[in-house]
Order: sequence, then C-alpha cells, then structure tokens
Amino acid sequence: MDIIDTNTYPLDQPDSASYSALVALCQTDLAKNGLFNLPEFLRPSALQDTLELVKPVIETQAFVHLRTHNIYFKKTIPGLAPDHPALKLRQTANHTICADQIEDSAITQLYDWPAFASFLADVMQKPGLYPMDDRIAGANVMTYYDGEALNWHFDRSEFTTTLLLQAPSNGGEFEYLRDLRTDDDPNYDGVAALLNGQLETTICPQAAGTLNVFRGVNTAHRVTPVEGDTPRINAVLTYFDAPGRKFTTEEHLGFYGRTTP
Repeated sequence: MDIIDTNTYPLDQPDSASYSALVALCQTDLAKNGLFNLPEFLRPSALQDTLELVKPVIETQAFVHLRTHNIYFKKTIPGLAPDHPALKLRQTANHTICADQIEDSAITQLYDWPAFASFLADVMQKPGLYPMDDRIAGANVMTYYDGEALNWHFDRSEFTTTLLLQAPSNGGEFEYLRDLRTDDDPNYDGVAALLNGQLETTICPQAAGTLNVFRGVNTAHRVTPVEGDTPRINAVLTYFDAPGRKFTTEEHLGFYGRTTP
C-alpha cells in the first residue's frame, strides 16, 4: 500500500513491535481525548493525485446536500416538546461524491484494504471491522465551500474515520464537546446550552493528509463555516462490526439524492 506512509504507520506489519506501539498510542489518545490523529498519514504524492482526481468530479457530479436539521437528525424525539431548545434547527451544506464515482482512487483503495480495517479494529478492541456493502454510503468525499458547514450533530455509528484532503484557509474547523450526553442521560438542557453558545468546546486542528478517528455517538461535533475561496475537502470512511451493512432507500435519498450506484 504505497499511498500511506507505512514507515511511520506500519499497518502492513501487524505482527511487528512498531505496529503494537502505534495501536497502543492510538488507544491512549482515544481514551484521553475521544479521538486520535495520524498526521501525514497519506503520502504527499497520493494526496496530490487524489485531489487532482476528485476535484473535477466534485465540480461536475457532486450531490448538493442542503438540509435544515436538529442535532439528532430526527424530526421528533420521544418525550421532548417540539419547541424545546435542544431541537433548535440549524443548516448543513456540503457537496458529496461517493466511492462509485472515484473507484481506484487512494480513497477507495484505503477503504477496501483489509489491513486498514484490521488496524481500526485493533485500536477499537473489536474482533473485526468491515467496509459497507454499499458503494454510495461506504466511502464519501465531502466538500464545503465559503459559508458552508456541517452543523452540530451526534453520530449514529460508534466512531467516524475521516481523512482530510484539503484544509480551507479560514474556518472549516472540527469543533466538539466530548460526552455531552451518555447512554443513560440525554442531557437535553446541556444540548440546549451548547446550541445557545453557552458551553466551552474544543477545536481539533488538522492539516491535509491527516487521518482522524473520532467517537461521536455521545460527543456533539460540527465543522464550522468555511471562510474564503479554498474549500474544505475530506473523505469519510464508514465501517461496521458486521459485514453487509447498507443504507436504507430513505437514507440514500436524503444524503446522496440517489438510490443506486
């Protein structure tokens, strides 16, 4: 796998001491911060080649995902009044392309590489992780232009894997508030306080080529609005602990505007 720096990140050597040390480091960061970053994970040449491949596709074939939503991406929450401030509506806007539009790119090569899924499983202490059986939803590249943002939300999956391909000149920062809720306590008042700008949050600086793995089920997070002429471009790679997962027809239409590759 020549697209990543396997000297620094020996994912192809799972029996080596350096691999074990990398897994341990990632586990420590994940426990401490709720995420880990691997800077310069993608080789500069692969990063450049990827941008050259995806930018024309983004400009001509991207689905414009524009929606108004609450932090839960659900119309209603059982037991919560429709006018509760935790259900305050915000707007998300981005331009999305999918794996079936960029086959044989570094993004799909990485997504389909069994050693990468095994590495993530080792860090997350799972028996195994698997790419989706879905070439629309499994691996995406999302672009945010001036004024566009991914607004506050909780993830549905246990963790999210992203690879930053291009950082904007201003804005477009990854911002989060760790453990805003728990499995036992939805903390609606805390969610409302966050949406009203009353809670202190954390910014996670990232440079192009950085791999980020983030636990977002109970941690609220967003991408702040991009400012300027340089868009934010990042890949999102989705894995599950069982093979064969697919999005529903409704999810395909809502996120990608189509149901078939």
